Amino acid sequence: MKKELKKNCMSYLFKKVSALLLLVCLCLSTVAGCASKKADDTTLSSQDSGTNSKGMETKEDGSGERKNTKKTDKEAAKPEMNVGLANPYYAPSEDYNTEEYSVIKESGFTSTISNPLSTFAADVDTASYSLMRKKINEGVLPEPDAVRIEEMLNYFNYDYPQPKKEEPFSVTTEISDCPWNKDTQLMLIGLRAEEVDMSEAKPSNLVFLIDVSGSMDAPDKLPLVKKAFLLLTNQLKKGDKISIVTYASGDKVVLKGADGKDKDIINAAIEDLNAGGSTAGSKGIETAYDIAEKNFIEGGNNRVILATDGDLNVGITSEGELTRLISKKKESGIFLSVLGFGEGNIKDNKMQALADNGNGNYSYIDSIYEARKVLVSELGGTCHVVAKDTKFQVEFNPENIKGYRLIGYENRVMESEDFDNDKKDGGEIGSGHTVTVLYEIVPIDSPMEVGKDLKYGDKKKDSSKSSVSDELLTVNIRYKKPDEDTSSLLEYPIKKDSVNDRMSDNMSFASGVAEFGMLLRRSEYAGSSSYDNVLELIGNIKESDDSKDEFKLLVKKAKSIDTGSDSKKDDNDNR
Repeated sequence: MKKELKKNCMSYLFKKVSALLLLVCLCLSTVAGCASKKADDTTLSSQDSGTNSKGMETKEDGSGERKNTKKTDKEAAKPEMNVGLANPYYAPSEDYNTEEYSVIKESGFTSTISNPLSTFAADVDTASYSLMRKKINEGVLPEPDAVRIEEMLNYFNYDYPQPKKEEPFSVTTEISDCPWNKDTQLMLIGLRAEEVDMSEAKPSNLVFLIDVSGSMDAPDKLPLVKKAFLLLTNQLKKGDKISIVTYASGDKVVLKGADGKDKDIINAAIEDLNAGGSTAGSKGIETAYDIAEKNFIEGGNNRVILATDGDLNVGITSEGELTRLISKKKESGIFLSVLGFGEGNIKDNKMQALADNGNGNYSYIDSIYEARKVLVSELGGTCHVVAKDTKFQVEFNPENIKGYRLIGYENRVMESEDFDNDKKDGGEIGSGHTVTVLYEIVPIDSPMEVGKDLKYGDKKKDSSKSSVSDELLTVNIRYKKPDEDTSSLLEYPIKKDSVNDRMSDNMSFASGVAEFGMLLRRSEYAGSSSYDNVLELIGNIKESDDSKDEFKLLVKKAKSIDTGSDSKKDDNDNR
């Protein structure tokens, strides 16, 4: 009897344990299935939202801004989610790359019959080049919309002649065969601004407007900001007025109107800055401009220098609202310099909008070396304006030029009638700055077709214009002196004899930079462009410098990254 009872108990326990084990297995299998479905849904969502050639998800919102939701390199290095039984609850990080860049619609070819005028504002920003450099050095190619070819061109110094007396800048033009299109020619327009002797420069009224919000708490953000401003402080002199305004959840006046000779006081205020809180940037802008106006120096250099990642999330935050705010503030006669820092959440579109609409310039600081370049070596160009509201208008002669394409400057294009309108804002050119412009032009005898003939267009030649039949085009430039509101006009006719069989060093290097930019942008106008061709063009120059030598290395790295990604794609296609 006892043996039978014991046997029944053992049987009952065995059944219960078996049932319990089966239930556990079913639960674990369900969890694994959910995780797998989540991964599949994520993949489908990525396909629905659209991905670019690099596997990077891009979404475009109503403002025309492209948001990049690619994971950061740090996240990419993490192990993938294990949907097996060993670790069913492991979940991927929710932190994504939220960088924002304005969408660039690349300029195409325009017929000179339908529109012989090309009008745009000057631009001396260089942020795009530094951003591109940081990405390539990290082993990835930049987003196409982060590549602004004009900013890449203008990052470098060119051997343009010094301006003549009483002129704010010299103008150089050159035309040669286009390296990537056998049916077109390439035209270079180069400006070189007069250089101010910094020892004789007028006193400065500077307001350091520094973002100390929580998003700036990273080694390449606030710590680098502090190092950059400490470099700038060393360049100050007696009579300069320095104020410091910070903003996070609110704004704070840290220093007001200190004399440039009091470097210890200024440095101490910078060193004490710490990051934390949300980002009420618009409030900080208001306060900074108010202080700049109170300390305004007549005839001096009055400027707000904004250091931020652009991630504004309190108060006025949209690009449109910020543009309207800064457009009002520029009427005070105070200029703006925007310094971008960091990555992962950088809002390039907002910082560019602030600089373009605030009588300013925009640089991206990715290292202490770039900080030294912008705030020490090129301080005059960054902070001392020699010509404001500078605009270009190139008039092409339809008798000799069939069509043209402006390379870059897409966000600076203006209506033709805005060229003569002094109320329309142009670009600011600082001391010693060089501005480089490239056009791809279609000669009248080229087999390339550009547009179509107008049905009602007057194709008869006007005998009264026979005197300009040897002119290819005329470069017109308008500018204002820093303390004036009426513009002056400069005109430079370009004749057929300007075409050269061989490129100068300036033209060869600039064309190489433009070709590299088109490769990064995946431009439909890249033609026969290649990394090897870029290296040949920039390798032809006789004299180089550190920046140009660095550029050669970046081209080689980009080639390796690009060809590597193509090889991986081919491997996947063959599987």
